[in-house]
Amino acid sequence: MHTDASNFSSVPVLDYALLSSAAGRNTFIIQLRHALINVGFLYLKNHSVRHEIVDKLMNYYIPKLFDLPQEAKDKIKMPNSEHFLGYSRLGTELTKGQVDQREQFDFGTKHKCRWQKGDPDYYRLWGPSQWPDEELIPGFRETMEMYLEEVEQLGYKFSSLLAEALGLGPKGLEHFYDTQDMMQHRGKIVKYPVITGGNDQGVGPHYDAGFLTLLLQASPHRGLQVQNLSGEWIDAPPIPGTFVINIGKAFEFVTRGVARATSHRVLSPKGDTPRYSVPFFQNISLTIKLVDEVLDFPPEILQLRDKRGTVGATDSVNFTEFDREPSGHVNLIGRVKSHPDTAVTHYPELFNNIFPNGHSGGASAY
Repeated sequence: MHTDASNFSSVPVLDYALLSSAAGRNTFIIQLRHALINVGFLYLKNHSVRHEIVDKLMNYYIPKLFDLPQEAKDKIKMPNSEHFLGYSRLGTELTKGQVDQREQFDFGTKHKCRWQKGDPDYYRLWGPSQWPDEELIPGFRETMEMYLEEVEQLGYKFSSLLAEALGLGPKGLEHFYDTQDMMQHRGKIVKYPVITGGNDQGVGPHYDAGFLTLLLQASPHRGLQVQNLSGEWIDAPPIPGTFVINIGKAFEFVTRGVARATSHRVLSPKGDTPRYSVPFFQNISLTIKLVDEVLDFPPEILQLRDKRGTVGATDSVNFTEFDREPSGHVNLIGRVKSHPDTAVTHYPELFNNIFPNGHSGGASAY
């Protein structure tokens, strides 16, 4: 089991501004190494995403987006999109058999779909977003696209820092990404309404699938919790001016457990106002097979992993397909399980393989 020294009772806060000096950089890398190996989560303050874009989203556009007429939201509903981008109504997803109490919009970084006849189905996974009518919410698309672009750049810089912290050198993870025109990353804007009585599951216990998630907690509500090495739930309350960054299952898999993906959940907000959040999921190449990747870690990094020991039982379920399938196919399976109403239209063959007896009710990827 874990040692007490390696367990955590809070999520560490790292200061991106430390990177501006040699001594500060060394401190940052040491702190990052600890967060990666022992926690799987961290806050990042003084980051590079312009605060005026964040403020505009948080204080103006996000509430306005959810206040759009239902008809305008449904016009860009996810089942319209083979790329699984668009609007999802409250209560259409489940985690571990319980309804997730959240309403959300999925958007992607700018991308032209590369799929051509004869290509694998998972090439269709990435493509253009659906946007609400400009006249209903003027300037939102431009602001959100700028936000996604700046978080994407931060994600690539942070990926280089991850590689450095794990002794792989700053370019040690670059081969997991394709050229800019061949990559797409995903963002969600999520609303967790106040729920009175009954199920308070905003989103149930889960792991993220990819390499990195960069989360903007876009309102002051508590609710995000992460599970430590002994299975206790630890609060990760909003800290103004920060992103919460966590490691996904793909990164845990490819590092052979050196970096750890950490189980987390969101509880519905208390009080009388909804909780908003904006997660950004950094993707890797659609075609890369993680099982073929062997990263060569220095002995001292492997010793830190072994010193941590094994993680206690969590409430989340692992992604299981990384040991045999290309990354894009793993991603597509997850989307089909989460959004069967979209999958049945655009991926009927895969839908029938996963749901041979059809599907009714909400969806669950876990």
